Amino acid sequence: MLRSVKKLLDKTLEFVVMVCVGLLVLDVLWQVFTRKVLDNPSKWTEELAVILLVWVALLGAAVALGRGAHLGIDYFASKLNAKKRILTEIISFDLIALFSVYVMVYGGFDLVRSTLELGQITPALGLKMGYVYLAVPVSGLFMLLYSIIGQVERVEALSSSSKEAK
Repeated sequence: MLRSVKKLLDKTLEFVVMVCVGLLVLDVLWQVFTRKVLDNPSKWTEELAVILLVWVALLGAAVALGRGAHLGIDYFASKLNAKKRILTEIISFDLIALFSVYVMVYGGFDLVRSTLELGQITPALGLKMGYVYLAVPVSGLFMLLYSIIGQVERVEALSSSSKEAK
């Protein structure tokens, strides 16, 4: 069941990131077209590009964590024997989960709440800044989920390697 949840999570998150990247490409192409061809630069394209880049970067970090593509975890853990590597990965996922909960989710929702209360809006698009900052807690939730899934997978691998050793 855990694998099917992770697979669904992977596909959903990767689709959202791909859509955001596609929109980012179209937005930048429109920006260049209006500036160079029409000689009348669009006022909102740069702001949208920044917003999409923030969302792509933060959600992309969650995708990378789900794929195990974070260099720091893989590089150092691969230098250890199997049991120590798995224990190190479990500790790494614990630290990532703590960071995700306290900094990204809790701090991110606090940032979103306070920004919405202040009524800040983006200058060109008129979006509430709280919705832009929503990328932080949303990606934090995904990173937390991937951390939990990673921990469960590593604990299962540790218990199966312990059974094989006996």
